[in-house]
Amino acid sequence: MPKENAPPNPALRRAIGPLGSAMLALNGMIGAGIFALPAALAADFGAFSPFLFLIFGALVFLVAAPLARLAALTPKTGGPIVAVRQAFGPFAAFEIGWTYYLARLTALAANAVIFADYAARLAPVVETPAWRAALIIATIAAVTAPNILGVRRAATALNVVSALKVLPLIALAAAAIASAGGLSASAPPPAEKLGPAALLVLYAFVGFEAILMPAGETKRAETVIPRALLIVIGGAALFYFLVVAGYVAAMGAAPKPDAPLAALAQSLFGPVGALAILIVALVSIAGNLLSNLLSTPRVTFALAEAGSLPAWFAGVSARFQTPANSIAFMGVAAAALALTGSFVELAVVSTLARLVVYIASLAALPILEKRAGSLRLASAAGAAFAAVWTGGIFFCLWAASQSTLASWRMLGLLLLVGSGLFVMARVAPRK
Repeated sequence: MPKENAPPNPALRRAIGPLGSAMLALNGMIGAGIFALPAALAADFGAFSPFLFLIFGALVFLVAAPLARLAALTPKTGGPIVAVRQAFGPFAAFEIGWTYYLARLTALAANAVIFADYAARLAPVVETPAWRAALIIATIAAVTAPNILGVRRAATALNVVSALKVLPLIALAAAAIASAGGLSASAPPPAEKLGPAALLVLYAFVGFEAILMPAGETKRAETVIPRALLIVIGGAALFYFLVVAGYVAAMGAAPKPDAPLAALAQSLFGPVGALAILIVALVSIAGNLLSNLLSTPRVTFALAEAGSLPAWFAGVSARFQTPANSIAFMGVAAAALALTGSFVELAVVSTLARLVVYIASLAALPILEKRAGSLRLASAAGAAFAAVWTGGIFFCLWAASQSTLASWRMLGLLLLVGSGLFVMARVAPRK
């Protein structure tokens, strides 16, 4: 959309510093998955399962490094959407942005439901429909409000939540390894077994791209985002390794429990330990919800600024300098999905949708590098980076190929819906 027709908004405030940027990526990755993955992987891979996170963490670096470079080239709110628009035009940017938005929206709704499920173990009254609905609405409202009131408040809350959810799990894993007398050796599984596990393990890492969305509100985004992105992925890989290693060391091939880390804590510390981990799980999921609502509304904000969604989505609070309309819309939509359960089918394509976003973003990078005059393939550093970029593309394509035909059909339907909305926004008069 031409600048003269853009909605008159106050500038977004650059209030996210290095720590807040890192915690945004960390909370985007570490949500509810870590509380289910240890048992699922241990059943198939045994003592080797912790090493899967080191392997896939290294592979994710192949995607994260080019995305970090992309953030340096386009340090604007909207992240990959801005880059894809500059490289391929507004329609491609809208489709990528809309696909990513749906993936994050359904993830937000799904995690709100999981939060209610865990809370029901503490307070059985939550199992009744009315109390469950009230808790879901209250939970989403609680993470929506600080994002509307200011990005600095939301980032500060993320820092606190991150420490509360990571440190107890590290302590639990260390205690488990110590009680078992160390880690057991295990031979690598056959290569053909890695394919089916790819999306499951990759699910633990998707979400790191959340750091890219509020780039326009990040201080020194050109340097802060790349550094935080690479450090956090490495840290998350080590964190997952330690937690899963602790579970495998202490629990071995025990029957797969519904709440594996709570079962681990109970085996080590009794009911009090299980209760503590249950609380940590609630804090972890809350942090993931907060992170989601900090980053994802910037998608509809960027799309509206580009003229691909109604101008209302680009509204910025004059008092708090946040994209309040997009934040409120996502909160309401997520609550509706969580209450009706219609988010379930959309959640199936969440990881696949992110892979499509990664592929499109990586494809945009050489185009933008060439325009910026920074493409230096002849140098050793340039050739090495090109190799990393190629590896990232192939890894995403390989991981996407592990998806089912049903997931591809659902994603295709969502893209058609997005195309219709794009056309409607383009033909509608804009004030």
